[in-house]
Amino acid sequence: MPIRIHVERVSKFFALHKDRPRSFQDAVLALFRSKKHREDESFWALRYINFTVESGEMLGIIGSNGSGKSTLFKLLSRIINPSSGKVTVSGRVSALLELGAGFQPELSGRENIFLYGSVLGISREEMNARLPEIISFAELERFIDVPVKFYSSGMYVRLAFAVAINVQAEILLIDEVLAVGDRAFQDKCLDRIASLHHQGVTILLISHDLDSIRRLCSRVIWLNKGEVRMDGPANQVVNEYLAFVYATEEAKALNKKAVNQSQDSAAGLLAEADDAELPVDAGLVDSHHATKRWGSREAEITDVVLLDEQGNERLTVTTGEPLTIVIRYQAHQTIENPVFGVLIVRNDGILMSGSNTSMAHYQLDTISGAGEVHYHIAKLPLLEGRFSITAAIHNQDETKVYDYHQSSYPFSVHLGDVRERYGMLYMTDAHWSHCGSDVHAQ
Repeated sequence: MPIRIHVERVSKFFALHKDRPRSFQDAVLALFRSKKHREDESFWALRYINFTVESGEMLGIIGSNGSGKSTLFKLLSRIINPSSGKVTVSGRVSALLELGAGFQPELSGRENIFLYGSVLGISREEMNARLPEIISFAELERFIDVPVKFYSSGMYVRLAFAVAINVQAEILLIDEVLAVGDRAFQDKCLDRIASLHHQGVTILLISHDLDSIRRLCSRVIWLNKGEVRMDGPANQVVNEYLAFVYATEEAKALNKKAVNQSQDSAAGLLAEADDAELPVDAGLVDSHHATKRWGSREAEITDVVLLDEQGNERLTVTTGEPLTIVIRYQAHQTIENPVFGVLIVRNDGILMSGSNTSMAHYQLDTISGAGEVHYHIAKLPLLEGRFSITAAIHNQDETKVYDYHQSSYPFSVHLGDVRERYGMLYMTDAHWSHCGSDVHAQ
């Protein structure tokens, strides 16, 4: 096993409270604070970390920003030491911890290559033999003798990656640097990582690109607030992590929505008390919808919510499961033959679906006062991503818009147990079959 981690905690390196010492006098006063008070102020980057990485394994490390991923790699690279515990690393380590970390800006790309090799204990003769491959992979033939302070971020990462993978390391640590550079270079890096893995190199990969983590790694560790939240098969851990992220975001969004609705309700009561006779302005735009709302307002959309199969309001929904979109309205007068419609738009602007009651041959004769219209989806076909709902009420021949809310209701989709993840849609009723006498499928 090339790596054995047993870390009880990593050095606290800053205090969290607003009044931390900023002068000599503050520092002296801080000495008289109780130990417990100082402990409460401290932030521990990692605590109670315990795992082993076997030779030739490719391990993914995921987690939100500040979860301790980069600190873990600094431990493995011997940049920092744990406050308590032990880190055992067997083999030559090559690391890409930060963009161009260790590069000297005044030196040329060529000189930095030899400098990197010397830090790893590689002779100049060995590095000279590897030099052509490094320069070629980095695609920096024209600029290799230019000081790296003049390099773009893309040139920096190309050179750093090219050096790291060409020093014949037994352990390779890669921290998020693949997010920099064009698509072609990213693909080339991923191909080289896969090749090194097949050659038996032990690789630890930090990335927010969860598709790459799924594709490259057989095992994933999820760090949360400096502790191991989960350690297991890549697809299972990634799915649990995404479910946690979406649930956390959903809880915050629902709480914010409840606060906004409470404030709107209070503001509405004040407005009614101030002037109950104010006319409805067809061009009026409210502060919450900005320029995304328009209409004559004889009938208004008061809210749009998403309900799961149990009738619970959700802002994160699951591929393949039932979903109901509820349009709540208030008709200030009797409206004949109204049409309710919804559009589902992905966050990059692609229209995923559009439907209305008229197209579905669902006739509403009249509406008056408050009510709801439900749009039922038996199996949500959307794959993972972020989306928004546009909701509208208009007349039968679409010559008059009563209320239109453009992309005003965001929601997220996660895969759940669905194994498909490429593209935009899940083919809910699709299946594979085979015709032949010599092949058996399970």
